[in-house]
Amino acid sequence: MDFSLTSDQEELRSLARQILTDVCTTEHLKNISTTDSGTDLALWRTLGDAGLVGIGLPESVGGAGLGMIEISVVLEEIGRVAAPVPAFAVMGLAANSLVAYPDLLDGVANGDVIVTAAIHEQVGDAFHPATKVVDGKITGTKVCVPHGLLAKRFVVTAADGLYCVEASDPNVTITRQDTTSGVPDALVQFNGATAKCLGTSAAVHDLVNRGISAACLLTSGACQSALALMAEYAKGRFQFEKAIASFQAVSQRAGDAYIDTEGVRLTAWHAAWRLSEGLDADAALLSAKFWAAEGGWRIMHGAHHVHGGVGVDRDYPLHRYFLLHKQLELQLGSTQPSLARLGNMLVNS
Repeated sequence: MDFSLTSDQEELRSLARQILTDVCTTEHLKNISTTDSGTDLALWRTLGDAGLVGIGLPESVGGAGLGMIEISVVLEEIGRVAAPVPAFAVMGLAANSLVAYPDLLDGVANGDVIVTAAIHEQVGDAFHPATKVVDGKITGTKVCVPHGLLAKRFVVTAADGLYCVEASDPNVTITRQDTTSGVPDALVQFNGATAKCLGTSAAVHDLVNRGISAACLLTSGACQSALALMAEYAKGRFQFEKAIASFQAVSQRAGDAYIDTEGVRLTAWHAAWRLSEGLDADAALLSAKFWAAEGGWRIMHGAHHVHGGVGVDRDYPLHRYFLLHKQLELQLGSTQPSLARLGNMLVNS
């Protein structure tokens, strides 16, 4: 298969990269990290004005009407700079679940309104939600809801399907959850809140699959940047009057990181391609999630190892990629759960 992008998709990548790299300087991101939300809402609106936030949404709601590949291009570029924007929440999870209800997407494509998905629960896993809906009222608790403090509405997974709940509902309680990423999540309690049905359990499955794909693509971008930092540092750092890149142990560590980066990138794009073509992507997504979690872990630790003490300096950009990877690694299944699920799938196929 050929993962080459078309000329239009390459131009899209160039546009996204230019906007993101111009804004996401180390000093700018350091300033954003000191804000209460830890989120660059101005950058998010800039991406919206450029048509990137709504790249996969229908034109009727201000989107570009394009597909999964175009969304994937933008997500990978956002991961490449570890931009503190709600891309995973909006583009990766919630927005596409609302396309049948244009009124629920008002303001999303231009970046003015944030929608997110409430998937993870205090026990169990995202593939088997326990949240209940009775007579149109939803009850349950969701944890680590990405950008849940800023969201206007939630797409919520439940035992019997997918639902939309307004954040302003008086029966919704939102509590800040601080994470290692520096961008707070939310613990959201639904206590008989009004819930609009978006679909059956098949819709939950589609949402989770899109989320896995988004997490892998963001991780791919972060891994590529961490590898580039490792290579640049190894070439410029001298010991015993030689660049450390010439030392066998360093070059082997960098070579392993390159192989892992390619594994993360190719499996992520393979899964995204299968989704874009409407093919069965379950096994490909779990394989990609394994690589993103396990391969990404090795890449980030290898980069820190080569950098030594420089790698843990928060004025140096490497820590941003490490924290982004760690957050995404645990979203929707890390290494062992992904392998176990993939193994069960293969055994029962």
